[in-house]
Amino acid sequence: MARYYIIAGEASGDLHGSNLMKGLFAEDPGAEVRFWGGSMMAAVGGTLVQDYRDGAVIGFSQVLTHPRKFAGRLSRCKSDILEWKPDVVILIDYPGFNFKIAEFAHKAGFKVFYYIAPKVWASRESRVRKLKAYVDKLFIVFPFEIPYFTSKGVDFVYKGNPLVDAVDGSDAMTGTREAFLSETGLPDRPMIALLPGSRTGEISSMMPVYTEFADKMREIPEYADYQFIIAGAPSRSPEDYSSFIGDREYVRVVFGRTYSVMRHARAAVVNSGTASLECALVGTPQVVAYRSSVFNYVVARAIIKIKYISLGNLILGRMCFRELLQDYFTPDNVLHEVRRLLEDRAYREDMISGYREIRESLGGGGASVAVAKAMVEELGNN
Repeated sequence: MARYYIIAGEASGDLHGSNLMKGLFAEDPGAEVRFWGGSMMAAVGGTLVQDYRDGAVIGFSQVLTHPRKFAGRLSRCKSDILEWKPDVVILIDYPGFNFKIAEFAHKAGFKVFYYIAPKVWASRESRVRKLKAYVDKLFIVFPFEIPYFTSKGVDFVYKGNPLVDAVDGSDAMTGTREAFLSETGLPDRPMIALLPGSRTGEISSMMPVYTEFADKMREIPEYADYQFIIAGAPSRSPEDYSSFIGDREYVRVVFGRTYSVMRHARAAVVNSGTASLECALVGTPQVVAYRSSVFNYVVARAIIKIKYISLGNLILGRMCFRELLQDYFTPDNVLHEVRRLLEDRAYREDMISGYREIRESLGGGGASVAVAKAMVEELGNN
């Protein structure tokens, strides 16, 4: 029986946090869990302190322009940890916030676990020093992280990737297209999936390109009956997309069915991040696209040292699917790549072959339960 304080700051963290919590309750039936997260974690149990969807501050420019909000959240989180006195603080990704909590919790005498390592192998490698100083155990989720953290002398545990369970355990992977169309009210027409991300800045920069791409594709006779389905982020509302969609009846938003939207689409245009790896596990041909503010992009270019931004490409160490970044993310470039996905059979099949390699490299299922068990054992050993 232990007390677990978990902090997740984004949709992906809410997903992984919920599966981790299921594992913790299974391995430690008397567990008490208090957390910052979202609806998926809340559905498992425990006590929700702060919903990540309630005005999260993320990104270089947002932290700079909202310092009081960021500082206020940090202060509230620290006070809550001190008052509740958990046996361990478990941090899930979200490094801008969680590194500060790691330092605080460590200095306050709490054990600290970090689940889903900050991407120090991509940028800001100086943070490795903080991992070694403030984190008792790091739980990593990508095979390419094993040699990296070994070389840095960081104490870690690797039990596979929890996305395999999340995707394979989803109802979307067994449901029929007919049922999906019936439940969502979508017409029975060919579908292209659009995933613009979950943050306000991402949506505002991605959606104008998405809608212009849809317009251009519909002008081509053989694609005139296609529909373009936006997988709405759990933290957003229809109003976040409606101003960009306008009166386009062929562009629709569906919430709570991301994997189904991916699975039943003929191709997907995906914002970089967790969604691109999910799309690879689902098996839908994709092109990754991303555009940020000029400030964020300049800062990112200065500190990011990896060849690819997509996790699937990083896992393979080669380009499995195209990445259209910043100035290359245009309606014409998206249209060209989507047509290639639909019309070039060899290109599409080569991508699907790469997907199989990605899945194999991530290992089998059971990662979330295995990580939870390792955490419980780690606490028991200490």
